[in-house]
Formats: sequence, structure tokens, C-alpha cells
Amino acid sequence: MRAKNIFETISDEIDYQFTIMPPFYRTRLAFVIYIIAAILLFVLIGKWREFYFAREKFKLENIIHERTEEVVIQKEKADNLLERVLPKNTAKELKSGRKAGPYHYNMVTVLFSDIQGFTKIAEQMDSELLIDELDHFFLQFDTVVEKYNIEKIKTIGDAYMCAGGIPAKNRTNPVEVVVAALEMQSLMKELKRKSDKSTSHIWDLRIGIDTGPVVAGVLGRSKISYDIWGGTVNTASRMEASGEPGKINVTENTYMLIKDFFICQYRGKMPVKYKGEIDMYFVEGFMPHLSSDLKGQLPNKEFFTQLQILRINDVEEFVLSKLEEGLPDNLYYHNVKHTIDVVTQVELIGRSEGVKDEEMLILKTAALFHDMGHLINYDTHEEEIVKLAKKILPEYHYKSDQIETICNIILATQMPPKPKNLFEEIMCDADLDYLGRTDFVPVSINLYKEYHERKKIDSILEWNQMQLKFIKVHQYFTKTAQKLREVNKKKQLENIQNEIKKEMEMEGE
Repeated sequence: MRAKNIFETISDEIDYQFTIMPPFYRTRLAFVIYIIAAILLFVLIGKWREFYFAREKFKLENIIHERTEEVVIQKEKADNLLERVLPKNTAKELKSGRKAGPYHYNMVTVLFSDIQGFTKIAEQMDSELLIDELDHFFLQFDTVVEKYNIEKIKTIGDAYMCAGGIPAKNRTNPVEVVVAALEMQSLMKELKRKSDKSTSHIWDLRIGIDTGPVVAGVLGRSKISYDIWGGTVNTASRMEASGEPGKINVTENTYMLIKDFFICQYRGKMPVKYKGEIDMYFVEGFMPHLSSDLKGQLPNKEFFTQLQILRINDVEEFVLSKLEEGLPDNLYYHNVKHTIDVVTQVELIGRSEGVKDEEMLILKTAALFHDMGHLINYDTHEEEIVKLAKKILPEYHYKSDQIETICNIILATQMPPKPKNLFEEIMCDADLDYLGRTDFVPVSINLYKEYHERKKIDSILEWNQMQLKFIKVHQYFTKTAQKLREVNKKKQLENIQNEIKKEMEMEGE
């Protein structure tokens, strides 16, 4: 460049170098920031999209959950309704898509009840009040039949029908149905006592009962109903129709099954189609020794003990059928016969030792269950059956303290036996009763075969040596068992000693 002053003098040329820096937005740092910002923007957009889709998914899941919840609630309502209308097993069959029934039962007790003069009352009484009154005492009837495991069949107007012994078969249903009938009559008498005198005649109840075979099943598809049919149903209906207000009219079939529990009055014969003339009885109340009040209308503790003694037959049938079906064939000793033997010996020793009825019930139950654990595990069968008994026995109305005692008796049979009380002593003596019996040898051989197949013993010599050692230290605990078996047990001990000598001599040769 050159310069000129005010006198127009021009300077020599000179060189001057400089650099013009670009603005910040065009610098490398700015481009790095632009790239980072772009990356962040893309990440932000991606995250926002994820959030958006997650929110939409959450909304959809909520909608699905709400709809599913509605479906589940509706299904539960339908299932509950089905179970209230039908027996549980029948309801399960229907829900699984199978056809429910028909079912044949050999011993079912059917009850019909009817309000005396109800038709006339229905014409005179306000309809809403009538429905309320009917609902009131039918609700109480439902509570009574549920308490005694009786199945409500249906109500038609003022008629109430129920049956014992279905869907679960049992031997106690005649007694339980009559007990329920007595409670129903007591409820009606109490309602009559509290009601207005102008309407007191509405509470007169007739009840008819018969016991026999029936057929049960489900009718309808869209509108399902559970019902029973057969001559027993018709006869029970006839018993109700020919009964008297405030009375329980039963047939001879029912009477023969309940006469040990209730006072019954013979009232004559009645012709029934296809059956001819049948005898009828009025149930007056409980037997004096089974009643807790002078009128004989309330059962006492002894009544329920006797009912439980009758119920043990159902327990025995259940246990023995399970053992027959489930025990392996190579249980030569711990089989059904052994269980029956122990039950028999428990009763024999128990009676001799002065055991009472309720205590005998506990002992026999323990004897029935004591080897049932072999269905699950051979080596820990006592512990297994204790777990199982705690689940099964409540279904047969055993109390918690009874179940605890039964479990302790079973555990006392573990080897070596160490009983802590008379019940456990009786059980241990009954379980090893064969040691002092005349059939000791064949029973012992069966036990040897059982152990040998499970590789718990190698030879008959080893088995006899083990038996000798066990019998030498074994003792019967009850006086009855000592008297019956101790002498013969000593003879068996001598026989085993002689047998061991022979086997050892043979091995020496």
C-alpha cells in the first residue's frame, strides 16, 4: 500500500499482511456444537417417540386390564352362581365342558317341607310382605342344611326340598337330615312365637322324609337346574302331604336308620304307588341320653360322638379304597390286610384297656391312616400321612384337637416305638401285634420280601439276626397285649435263635 499526505506527497509502496477471521458460527467449534446438537435432537426425538408409544401402550394395557377384570368378575359371578345352584363337583364338570350326570346314589335321604295353608295365606297377605317372610325363613333353612352338609335341591313357592348323601356319598345322611328337620321345626316355632297372632298359622310346617336310591343330574342348557328323581323323592313328597303341622313324618326306611338316635312314634300305614303300604313314624325328638334338654329337641355332645362313630365307616371305606387302588403290588406286609389287622387289634386292646367311645374313634382313625403314607413315600410314610390327614380329616368333621391327637398317635409308630400315653401304647402294640401271633412266620416272611426287594436286607440270615435283635429289646406296653402276646413272642424268639443256628451251621459246612 502507499500513503499520501496533505502536500500530495506519495510514499513508497510497503507490504502489510493480515488475516480476516470468520464469524463464530462458521468456526470448527461451532460445527462440532451443531453436530452434537443434531445428535441430541435425534436422541430427544427418539426418546419422545418411545415415551409416546409407551404412554399409548399403557393406555391400551389399562383398557385391556379393565376389560379383563370385568370379564373375570363376570366369570366369578357366573361361577359363584353356578356353585350356589349346583353341587361343587357338578359345577366343575360343567365348567370343564363335560356333561354333568346322571348320577346314581343308593342311599339318599330326601326332605320335603311345606307351610300349612299357604295358598290361602298368599291370597290374603300383601305380596311384598309374603316374599320377605318366605325369604327370611328359607334363608335360615339354607343355613341349617349347609351346617349338616345337606344339598338344597330347590324351592317351589312355599315348598323346600333338600337331600342328604349327595353329591358326596355317606352313611350319616339319614341322621343329619332328621337333625336338620328338627332345627327347621324349632325355627318355625320360634318365628310363630314372635309373630303376630293374626298371622301365626302361616308358620305351621309339615315335613316328610324318606331314604333310598335316587338319580341326580342337571337339566337345561341356558337355564341350568339340578334335580333328583326316583321313588324316594315321590315317597318323601307323599310323607310331607300326609303329615301334620309341626310334625316330621318319616318312612320305615328312614326309621330303621335313625331309631338309635331319635324317639319315634308309629302312626300307621300309607299306600304308595309301586311300593304298596309303607309304615310311617313321627320323629318326637332325640333319645334322652343324646339330648341336652328335657324336651329332647337339642343334641348333646354324646349325640355328635355317636354320629362321628357312624361316620368313621365312611372314613374306613375311603382309606381302604385308596389303599387298594394305590399301593404297589410288592408291599407284601404294609398292605390293606395289615391296616385291617391293626384296626381290629386297636379296638380289641382299647376295649380291654377301658377306652371310651370318643377315644376309640380317635384310635381307629389313627389305625386306618397310619400306613396310608406308603402311597407317597415308603421311608417317610408317617410324616407324609400326617400332612395328608390334616387335609382329609376336617372333611369328615374331625375337630382340630382330635386331628392333632391322631397325628401324634401315627408318629408314635416310628421305629423304635416310644409311646407317651395310653393311646400311643395301644397303637404301637396293635401295629406290632404279629410278633406274638401264631402266624408270625408267614407275616415275617412277607416283611422280609418287602425289605429285600427294596434292598434294605440282603439275606434271610441277616433278616433273622435283625429280627432277633429287635425282638429281644421289644416290649408290649399295655397289659392286654402283654397278656395276649408276650408268651408267644418268647416262643418266636426261640424259634428264630434255632433258625439262625441252623443257617450258620449250613454256611460252616
